[in-house]
Amino acid sequence: MTSSDRLPPGAKLIEGFLPADEAPRLIKAVDGAPWRDDLKRRVQHYGWRYDYRARQVTPDLRLGPLPDWLAPLAAEAGRAAGFSSAPDQVIINEYLPGQGIAAHVDCVPCFGPVIASLSLGGAVEMEFRHVATGGRRSHVLPHGSLLILSGPARYQWTHAIASRLSDVIEGVRTARTRRVSLTFRSVMLASQRPSD
Repeated sequence: MTSSDRLPPGAKLIEGFLPADEAPRLIKAVDGAPWRDDLKRRVQHYGWRYDYRARQVTPDLRLGPLPDWLAPLAAEAGRAAGFSSAPDQVIINEYLPGQGIAAHVDCVPCFGPVIASLSLGGAVEMEFRHVATGGRRSHVLPHGSLLILSGPARYQWTHAIASRLSDVIEGVRTARTRRVSLTFRSVMLASQRPSD
């Protein structure tokens, strides 16, 4: 099985998307901003806040434009991922060893057809499951890589990170270290959604 076969159809991984010398500056900017700790992991929202309980984005959740340290990266990730315009929403998640995220499909009515996620810090295995068939795939997301989900990978497959302390990477059991992910999305309000 090749690297691309371990990803669901419509998914693509760009390794080395973020140059190594840019990572420390970006991590410093992230850690210099306030974290929310109302989930099991710490998060930051930019552009728009996503309401996890209601699973929606509404006009009153607008936070304003992306900050200067984040906007150019969002535009670059959007170009690489094939967004029709620069992403206007970024969520930053911190994963400490033992932390993960439950299997999910990013809110379909809330966000556009492409999702992109930049990984910083420790590599982690992401698990994918086909909603209808239960078929499974997995792929390691290394530091500096950009995962792009579109088409079937965006709508027909869940993605998850198991809550554990290590992953098997290239045949070797590897302890997890801190990972920070920046997920880029385009908000679709009810008034912007295509009509049937």
